Parts: sequence; C-alpha cells; structure tokens
Amino acid sequence: MRTRNQRTLARSLECTGVGIFTNSDVKIRFCPAPENHGIQFVRTDLRGSKPIPALIEYAVFKQRRTAIEYQGASVEMIEHVMAALAGLQIDNCRVEINAPEAPCFDGSSQELSLELLNAGIVEQPFKRELICIDQPVTVEDESGSFIQAKPLNRSVLAIGYYLNYGEESPVPPQCLTLEINPENWMNQLAFSRTFVLEHEVEAMRALGYGQRLSAKDLLVLGNQGPIENEFRTLDECVRHKILDCLGDFALIGCDLHGYFSAHQSGHALNRELIKKIKSTHRSTLSDTVWKVA
Repeated sequence: MRTRNQRTLARSLECTGVGIFTNSDVKIRFCPAPENHGIQFVRTDLRGSKPIPALIEYAVFKQRRTAIEYQGASVEMIEHVMAALAGLQIDNCRVEINAPEAPCFDGSSQELSLELLNAGIVEQPFKRELICIDQPVTVEDESGSFIQAKPLNRSVLAIGYYLNYGEESPVPPQCLTLEINPENWMNQLAFSRTFVLEHEVEAMRALGYGQRLSAKDLLVLGNQGPIENEFRTLDECVRHKILDCLGDFALIGCDLHGYFSAHQSGHALNRELIKKIKSTHRSTLSDTVWKVA
C-alpha cells in the first residue's frame, strides 16, 4: 500500500469563462488551503455563503452533470474542475466562484490544468487518505449500463471505459484503459472535450442554454462527425468519459487504488459507485474528520 503526502497550490490563480446553463461570465479563483481542508467551493456572489465541500455527501442530482450543495448554496458542472485537481493530485484547495456553475472553457480540463501547473504545486506534511479496493463493488441501471471497482495487484488507480452508442451513432465504439497519474493526466486525458450530438445542442438552445457557445467552442457531432471542429484524437470521446469518471470519483475525498471498469456509465452511476465504496471500504486514515470552514 503506497500513500503520499497531501498537496496544495503554491499560489492563487484566477480563470474566467462562460457558463453553459447561465450563459454568464464566470470568474473562478483557486486558492491554497491547509492540510485536511480538502476541496471546498465558495459562492462569492452569495452573501454569507458557507463553503461547499466537494464530497459525495453533498452531491445533488442534476441531469448529465455533477453538482454539490450546502445550506442553500450550490455549484454545478464541477466535474472538469474536480478532474483537473485530482489528475494533478491537488488535494487541498479553496475554490471561489461567482456563479452557480463552473465555466465551460473548451469542454475539456486542459486550460485549467495548465494554469494550475503554472501556479505551482507544493507538498504538505500530512499523508493523503487512501482507499484500496479489496472486494468487487458494482452498480448498474435498468439500461444495462454499469461500473465496477475491483482489486488491483498494484498501488495505482486505473480506469477503463467501454463506449458503444450503436451503429447509427456518429461516435464509433471505443475502449480504453489508463493508469491515472499527473503525467498521464496531462498527456492522455486533460485535452479531451465534452461531446454532444447536434440534436442535443438544438434542444439545449431551445431551453435557453448554451446561447454564447458555438460548434467551434464545443465538440458537436453531426451524422458525418464533428461540426466546424475536429477530433483531437480518434478516441477523444472515450478519453473524456474517463475524465468524467475521475472528476466524479474525486468526490470520495481521498485517493483510490484499484481497477475501475465502466460500460456506458454516466455521472449518476459514477456517484452511486462512490457512495457504495465509501460505505463498504475503510480508508488508511479512517479517523480523518473533514471540517466545513
């Protein structure tokens, strides 16, 4: 069992972008935080708002995205932010945001990851909490989608994803397994973008969403493939699914070691798996108490 020390940012940094659902300008600031602080979001646009811990206990249901809520304040679309922090092994961070959703950027975590690296990452003198998968854990839904965590004979986190939307889909079947570490995060995952089908974008815009985004800003797929855009890799879609898994898994609040195999899984199933693991597994530092500032 291999544990590591906790890490935080060397200095604060600020990013801006547009929200998909609010169509508003979003300012998000990442600040260093002390040991055992974890990741906490603060809504700076809400007077007196309490920090929202980025933990599965605070997750609330939103269709096709991940959201957290505490005492009336919520933040959604956090999966790409959480994936960037987890991929770079940044464990303690205060995330200040002036909107109810994280900025979309280009649909990936690449820009944010580069900014985080530029700010610098420092090691802290406390050990990082760790859960090692010691027995299979599976969750599935009525459609046949499922995700499973299994023991692995190495002290790493590996995520595999199988994607198949059928013969009529512009997304061909794809399968990929990656070991998660900062190097693989930057080289293999951070650049992969959210993908949406053309008819899904039309439906979103009819509801008032995505008004400030064009096909050039996102990976929109028509019958012949990307519209006004191109894939960054031929298997970019499955890579982004692994990115989403990592962001959702980070809500467990500690490192994970084991092999995670997902078949058509989405945010809801990912969160259900994390809930189940947290109820069936004990961490290396089980007496750690996460405090809300």
